[in-house]
Amino acid sequence: MSLRRLAVSSFALIGLALAGPGHDGRLSPAATARAQTAPPSASAQASAAPGPANALPPIPGCPLLVASGNPQYPPYLWRDPADEQKLVGANADLMQWLAAEIGIPVETRYVGPWGRVQEEMRAGRIDLIAGAFFTLPRTEYMDYFHPAFRETRSVIWTRSAAPVAYKRWSDLAPKLGVTVINNSFGVEFDNYARQSLKISQVASIEQAIQMLQRGRADYLIYEDTPAEAYVARNGGPAIQPLLPAIAREGLYLTLSHRSRCNTPELRGRLARAVYKLSQERVMNRLVEQGFVLWRKQPSP
Repeated sequence: MSLRRLAVSSFALIGLALAGPGHDGRLSPAATARAQTAPPSASAQASAAPGPANALPPIPGCPLLVASGNPQYPPYLWRDPADEQKLVGANADLMQWLAAEIGIPVETRYVGPWGRVQEEMRAGRIDLIAGAFFTLPRTEYMDYFHPAFRETRSVIWTRSAAPVAYKRWSDLAPKLGVTVINNSFGVEFDNYARQSLKISQVASIEQAIQMLQRGRADYLIYEDTPAEAYVARNGGPAIQPLLPAIAREGLYLTLSHRSRCNTPELRGRLARAVYKLSQERVMNRLVEQGFVLWRKQPSP
């Protein structure tokens, strides 16, 4: 027999030995013997192991992630009346969902007002921000994970008894505005406001709403859902949103550049989790739960 024919015959025998079920659905004798003697596959071993099937191994040096965010942001985030060092709301619930997905505990803490949260993130003293708009300056100290987990709408609020005639940004130029310090409403509007508008910045949304209600400002710029939540619970003279919206912005999960946990492994887990979050529309349910919780709690 020639060497070429010998090689062909050898490969044919190997193929028969490795073959699975035949056309009649039965295993060949060689395949049956191999199935009886081979060790269980890795997937079979994993399914037999105790614990969740999708359990992930720990990441060395990263036993816990600390998250924070805007603490005046119902129904997304606010301070827990029972423990004011904790944050509750839809985004806090999101962090617990995230912890289960990435296999690392996440603690959502109050670290101060929104401006302080960003300073803590820049320094790496917190790991995650549970909801931030995209701005170019913020990319200097934190990573953004796409897609955004929630789209928000920032609008002009005005007193119902003295509404501002508003159709375009330039209509605001002769008026006095107010918003919360360190808020962003998109790169384009932020640049326009800096150059052309007179807008005071105060420490809290409650203070900003009171300034508007008392006539110390002609309009307030803030997101419609959180402002509506505060107005519904705190009362006072009626205010109303005006359209068109100033901006529609995405809320993103972000990770501090200086976090000790900022590794390729963690970034990969976070990216996969955020993608799954958007596909399964988890936030719709969490925001509804956040509204229910906010309405149940008494105002301070």
